[in-house]
Amino acid sequence: MNEITVKVRRYDPEHDTASHLETYTVPVHDGARVLHVLHAIHNECDPTLSYRYCCGSGQCGSCAVRVNGEPVLACMEEAHNSSIIEPLNLPVKKDLVVDLLPKLETIAALQPCVERVIPTKTEIDTIKPLRDCIECLACVSICPAMDVTSFAGPTAMRQEMRLALDPRDCGDRVPDAIKDGLFTCTSCQACAKVCPKGIEIPGKAIEKLRALANKRGFTLPRHQEVAALVKATGRSVTRIEPTFLEQVGDVLEPYGPVKAIVGFFVGCMYNMRLPQAAFDAMEVLMRNGIRVIIPHDQVCCGSPLIRTGQLAFLDALKSKNIEVFSSRGIDTVMTMCAGCGSTLKNDYTTPFAVMDINEVLTKYGIEPPARLPVKATYHDPCHLLRGQGIRDQPRELIRQVVDLVEMPSICCGSGGGVKSGLPEEAAALGKRRGEEIQKTGAELVISSCPFCEFHIAGHTDKPVKNITTVLLEGYQEKDRKNNAPTQT
Repeated sequence: MNEITVKVRRYDPEHDTASHLETYTVPVHDGARVLHVLHAIHNECDPTLSYRYCCGSGQCGSCAVRVNGEPVLACMEEAHNSSIIEPLNLPVKKDLVVDLLPKLETIAALQPCVERVIPTKTEIDTIKPLRDCIECLACVSICPAMDVTSFAGPTAMRQEMRLALDPRDCGDRVPDAIKDGLFTCTSCQACAKVCPKGIEIPGKAIEKLRALANKRGFTLPRHQEVAALVKATGRSVTRIEPTFLEQVGDVLEPYGPVKAIVGFFVGCMYNMRLPQAAFDAMEVLMRNGIRVIIPHDQVCCGSPLIRTGQLAFLDALKSKNIEVFSSRGIDTVMTMCAGCGSTLKNDYTTPFAVMDINEVLTKYGIEPPARLPVKATYHDPCHLLRGQGIRDQPRELIRQVVDLVEMPSICCGSGGGVKSGLPEEAAALGKRRGEEIQKTGAELVISSCPFCEFHIAGHTDKPVKNITTVLLEGYQEKDRKNNAPTQT
């Protein structure tokens, strides 16, 4: 037996005006789960502690709580010293018990067909990944769209798609999903990451429902305009100044020995709206021994089409991009746009490896820049943090040049077609991101996604810069100091 100390958020509406944290130290066995700690507190310290559990084996979902801010099943999460245990971000009835009923009531029920229908094995296999939900509502508790809109939430969308696939159901699921906020999802993937059953709700349910909606003419007008632009020009945004590709050669040689060779997938935003950030990135790469090959005939990755369910000519975009890189014998394609990188990694089948620029720079190492006297905070792009699992590499780079202060990793509101299709929702989420930035006291906001950088800049009075721009400023300061005349 070992002693473990945790903090538990307590709230009794009959006696408390606000919730508070209480500290408990209890004996537990090695490998104990959070649920075992709660049992020990209840049995040995305070029998008034309220929490839910039923099966204790990860099947009922009733014991979902937050541990250190992340939704988990108490019966499956290993207990650690100094953990903070709190209720899900839902209305609290008492202590760790939340009111699930209002959300559970939004989950659609099957509407049986008059004639008996037996699903085929193929249909059953298609439904199965969506059928494993245990209705713990961890996904609902962390959904950013639900904080600012009337979105029914990821669990409701999962059920709508599950029923849309079931031949035994005679409901018209697409209009129901639209009514419940189908297009308000920002594709942040927070729901998928906290789901104890690993259900990929954005990709397996929401994007599929949007594709069904597109076939029936329900796609939002602004999303249709973006698709028409991609089809006509190969790009998802219009040209407003000379583009990156118009100003750069086919190959950029490093300033010293070659450590690696990458092909650069520039993406629409860094090519046409934020080209200076792309040029800054190239300077950093060349300074650190990376030869960069830049095919000029690359086109949009198709992410805006996938996220909004417009798949009619997606395969043509994929084939074009794969061909322009593979025909040049490129083994590694590098992205600096989080959305492009996530799409190439997760929605393509490529004959080459795909790496984000933060992965490339940390893998091959960088020349130390001069430190800048700046306190900065970092915004995790959803398609980088959750879409590609990249968290530590950007921080490793940032800490070499500025002081980093952390803030919660929440969606800024620019993804999933929300900024173009539902700008008021995007603005509400952007405002929330701006408030978190303000709390940090940082002088600078750093990110690694053009959509995040562009959107956040409209919701904070702090400058917003790409990681590579800040690294380049560190190198420029280093060069300035090295070239400064000595005092005599």
